[in-house]
Parts: sequence; structure tokens; C-alpha cells
Amino acid sequence: MNRIFSYIISEQEEGLTIGQFLKNKGYSHPMLVHLKKTERGIVLNGEWSYVYIKLKKGDVLDISLMETESSENIPLTSITLDEFMKMVVYEDEDILILNKPAGLPVHPSMGHHEDTLANYCAYYFHELQKVNSGFIFRCVNRLDRDTSGLVLIAKNMFSSARLSTQQLNREIHRTYMAVVTGVTPKSGTINLPIARKEASVIERCIDMERGENAITHYTRLDSKNDYSLLKIQLETGRTHQIRVHMKAIGHPLPGDFLYNPEYSHIKRQALHSYRLEFFHPITNEALSFTQNPPEDFFFLPWNF
Repeated sequence: MNRIFSYIISEQEEGLTIGQFLKNKGYSHPMLVHLKKTERGIVLNGEWSYVYIKLKKGDVLDISLMETESSENIPLTSITLDEFMKMVVYEDEDILILNKPAGLPVHPSMGHHEDTLANYCAYYFHELQKVNSGFIFRCVNRLDRDTSGLVLIAKNMFSSARLSTQQLNREIHRTYMAVVTGVTPKSGTINLPIARKEASVIERCIDMERGENAITHYTRLDSKNDYSLLKIQLETGRTHQIRVHMKAIGHPLPGDFLYNPEYSHIKRQALHSYRLEFFHPITNEALSFTQNPPEDFFFLPWNF
């Protein structure tokens, strides 16, 4: 995706080189290399320029992020505009927020080469939006195939870099809703390391020796018929973290084919990405998006 940014240099920024200025704005080293290789990628006062040039107050600096290549192995899969827009929660030049339905993988994988969110996004931008540039699928918060809810996608390399920095600084706050078996304590924190289970490609387990640090906070919102509805916040983002942690404390999610294959009430793990809070990667505006769970969550009449 192509994106152009324009800056007017302030008195405080005078004396910085273009490279220093861009690094202060959050441009990564690979992005600076990309700009150096792009014709008129860096333009100062209308002239093609270089990162070592020093800036003066009032200078106009135009940055053109041009992408010609698309993600490999993501073929375009047809979807109607109406179908795609049903998923769209928010979109601007830099980010896209989608409400992913359960059962839809995020990325292509074995057995799912063309029926994923990435395939539909590629079609949306190239065929429905007629974007005449490369499309790199940059998903910020990955969800398991059977987890529903909010997904954040960066539409260009700059927004991706800024959001990646927020992730590293733990400034992207993710809140999930989950239904678990049994009645949990009113609230709690699970601090147990998670590792890949030996001899398994996808399954994870608690492993005090090999596991990576994993912290999950939960609050019980309601309980009925020996099930609990939880609000869950992640401090870390390990694969299957919620599913593994809740099983470890004796409250697995119903419908979880890996960790609790009990399908009497719901046919997939009862997990939903409920809220995303972060700073807009370009404007720095504080953003918060909320999406209630789908109908299959309400096999009991929850109050929340």
C-alpha cells in the first residue's frame, strides 16, 4: 500500500538530519533503506534528497512510502463488498479493524490456502478498492481460527512499525471474553510459563523448565449452570495462552478441540476478542474498539 506523509520542520527540529528526524518519528532502519532506494522517496522543499541533509525551520519534507510487491502465497479470493463490509469495524488510510467470525483462519496454512482473512483482504484492496500497488498483509493481533472478534491490520509499513513498537512497549491492550467450565474466583492472575508440547505441532502446555513467561488476568462477569463468563486481559501473547491457562487452573473453555473437546453447548472454543485499545500509529490519538460476542456465546443468558 502506498502512503505519502508531509512534515513542516519546527524550530525545535532544526539542525537534525533527515535520517535523525525520521527515526524520531518512528521510521525503522529497514524503512529508511527502503526510502533510499525509492525514487523521490525523500523530497525536501520539492527536491529529491538524502538522509544526511540537515533540516531548517520551515522546510517541507515529503515522504513517499511506495510498495510494489505483495505478500507471497496469499492468492486473491473473491468476496462481495457487502460481505467484507460486514466485518469492517473501522478503516482509515493507515489501519483496518475487522470483526473476524469464528471458523475463519487469519493466515493461509496447510489445508487453508485460499479461505482466510488474508485472502479476502487482498481481494478487497486489489479488486474492490482498486488499489494499484502492492499489498502486504500485516496483522497486528493474530487470532486462532475458531476465536472470533477484533483484529487489527496495519495498511502500510509505517503504521506497522509504529504498532509493533506499541506491542513491544505493551501499549496495545487486548481484552477477551471467554466462557469456561465451573465457577471461577471473582478475579485472579495466572502466571505460568507456556511451551510447545513435545511431539505436537500446535498443542501447548505448562512447562516450568522450557516455557516462556505468560501472564493472564481474569475477572468473572457472570456465572450460570456451572459455567462462568470471564473478561480476560493478556499481559503477554503466547500461542493458545488463554486456553492453556484456563485449563491449567481447572476451568477449560467448552468447545475447545485441543484442550476440552466438549461440544454440548458450543461447537468451537468459547473465546472472543472483545476490545482493542491502542494509540493511532500516525495521529497518536487514543483509540478503543469494542465488539460484543456472536450468538453462539449466548447459550446461557449472560449478564455483562
